[in-house]
Amino acid sequence: MLEFSRTSKITSKQSESKLQALSFAERIIYWTIVLTPLWWLLGVQTIVYPVVSAFLLVAGFKLDKLIKNSLPICNWAWLAMILAALWTNILGLEQIGFDPLKTAATFFTLFKGYLMIFACMTVPFWHRIRVKVIVRAVSWMAISYLALLAIQMVILFALGSQEPFLPPLARIIPGEKASLMVKFAVIQPFFGIPLPRTDLYTADPPILGVCALLCFFICLSESSDRLRKFALAGYLIALIISQSRLAWICFPLVFIIIGCFRSGLARQGSLWVASFTSLLCAIFGLALQDVINTPLKTFNSARADSSKDREYVVNATIDAWKESPWVGWGIVDKTASWGNGAFELPLGTFSSYAQVLYVHGVFGFVFFITAIISTACAFWEPAMRGNRICQQAFASLIALYILCQATTLTWMAIYFWFFFVWLGAILVEVRQQKLNITSWEQLSV
Repeated sequence: MLEFSRTSKITSKQSESKLQALSFAERIIYWTIVLTPLWWLLGVQTIVYPVVSAFLLVAGFKLDKLIKNSLPICNWAWLAMILAALWTNILGLEQIGFDPLKTAATFFTLFKGYLMIFACMTVPFWHRIRVKVIVRAVSWMAISYLALLAIQMVILFALGSQEPFLPPLARIIPGEKASLMVKFAVIQPFFGIPLPRTDLYTADPPILGVCALLCFFICLSESSDRLRKFALAGYLIALIISQSRLAWICFPLVFIIIGCFRSGLARQGSLWVASFTSLLCAIFGLALQDVINTPLKTFNSARADSSKDREYVVNATIDAWKESPWVGWGIVDKTASWGNGAFELPLGTFSSYAQVLYVHGVFGFVFFITAIISTACAFWEPAMRGNRICQQAFASLIALYILCQATTLTWMAIYFWFFFVWLGAILVEVRQQKLNITSWEQLSV
């Protein structure tokens, strides 16, 4: 009897870890995620992911689906953001006579930014896309993270720093080419200590930190114990080697938010921390601002030059926005330079919030804030009811919104496009659970 019980448990675990037959959309999404190293080496990441999401959106569109299965408010909010951005883009392009190169770059940015986010969150409502399929694909992608990190470390310490190269196919994609470069690990100072740092499949190390953080919490629900451990280890190592200070801070914050949902003690703990902080301020005669500024100075000193550059570009972006506050400039057509012209970056390079104000003005900013708040609110109610995966999604979104202060969403979203598919798939499953409960209650009556 005992032997039968053990066998049945093993069988049930194996059936849980195995995916059933994949639907057409699931196969496309699964292999697009798993083959991330291939798209990276070919230099076509920025075109493959939005094209896949747009293709599935168009392939699954049917008017009766849209009428019968209405989309959540957050999806409509992202669609409204697309239209608002498009309108301000057109206004900006009109001022320069719709220059062909600038027009192509502007619309391509919209395509791989807000349009891709909307498509990824909507596709699960029009195709069968299960959460566990996305989780499994993201978990397997961690294996490539570990393999590539090992290869890059061997190259770095055996051969030294290597020059990046531009893949052949990347040359045909419109826009700037820097984000399409295949880069190798380098040694950079952190708190004055030279340490290895890399981008992996992203355009910038801080983006790797964002991707690693989001992927870590996606993989928490992986049913295969062994694969989950490998996935979590891979993304944790990637998070560390990215040297993304803000991502490091957000990592424990996500656990704290999840803990607040799952434990009354955690909620009380936040009150105790606030009370203890106030007590220390009173005893030592410190202002709350001093308590915040001291760790902030230490945070910025880790990479002081980078922090100063970011602050300078963000301040220049805000100053430019003030010249056209209501509808913004519509396009990124100005730069910030410093060091006697030695350094130059487009305005809006850092901080999604400053970028939206600069490009789309207060008009677009209202739609953007509505979209991100409504997306978080979509997970709040089921998270409060004890839905664990919704708790993970809500906490991850809060971390992402904080990280958007350091890197623009439209630039980095392409590298974690599957995160938005994951969000949409969760909302579909939550809706289905509600329908099942309603049907059961009606049958009971």
